[in-house]
Amino acid sequence: MVMSRVLLVEDDEALAEAVGLALGGLGHEVTVAGSGELALRSLLDERAEADVVLLDVMLPGIDGFEVCRRIRAESRVPVILLTARGDPIDVVVGLECGADDYVVKPAEPRVLDARMKAILRRVAAPAAPTDPLLQVGELCIDRTAMVATRGSAELDLTATELRLLLEFAEHPGQVLSRQVLLKRVWDYGYVGDSRIVDAAVARLRAKIEEDPGNPTVLRTVRGIGYRLTKQ
Repeated sequence: MVMSRVLLVEDDEALAEAVGLALGGLGHEVTVAGSGELALRSLLDERAEADVVLLDVMLPGIDGFEVCRRIRAESRVPVILLTARGDPIDVVVGLECGADDYVVKPAEPRVLDARMKAILRRVAAPAAPTDPLLQVGELCIDRTAMVATRGSAELDLTATELRLLLEFAEHPGQVLSRQVLLKRVWDYGYVGDSRIVDAAVARLRAKIEEDPGNPTVLRTVRGIGYRLTKQ
C-alpha cells in the first residue's frame, strides 16, 4: 500500500537514489527530479500528481527557494525543504517562501517519513463539525470546504496557513504559545523550531491584515505567542 506520492528534488544522484529506496521501503512512491527546472515542469506543466515535495535548497540553476516560491504561487502541495545546515537565515527564507517544514541534511529516512506523515495528517479533510462556519469579525472559515474569506473575498491560503488561522479562530482572544501551535497545527509531539510558527504567522498576516507591518487582527504577545482579536 502506497502511503504517499513524493516528488524528491535532489541533484545528487547517489543521495537521491538512497533516499528514494529508503522511502520506497517505508511505503512511499518516490519520483526524482534532478533540478528545480525539472521539478517545476513535472509538477506545474505536466501536472504530475504528488502528495508532498521534498525540496533540496542547494540546486543548480533555479535554487530551492525560487522553486518553492513558484510552486506555492500555483499549488497548495506541501513542501518540505532539505537544508544542508540549520542556518537560521536559510530556514526563515525558506519558510517565508511558503515551505511547510524543513529538515536538516543528512536526514534519516524515518525522520522524513514522520514529517511527511504529520503534514499529510494535517492536510487531510477533517470530520465535518456540527456548525461548519466559524466567524470571527470579518473572517469566516468554512470548516467543511476548508475555505476562508474576509468580507466577500476568498483568502488564498496554504493548508498550513488555513489550519493556523482555524486554530486562532477557534480560540479568539486567547493567547496561543508557539509550542502549543507547533503541537496543534504542525502535529509536533516534541519541542520544535518556533521559527516555523513565526514565519507562518508572518505569511498569514500578509493575507489577513490591512497593514501587516502594524497588525490589528493577529497580535503578538511578546515573549509568549499570538492571539486573534475578537474584533
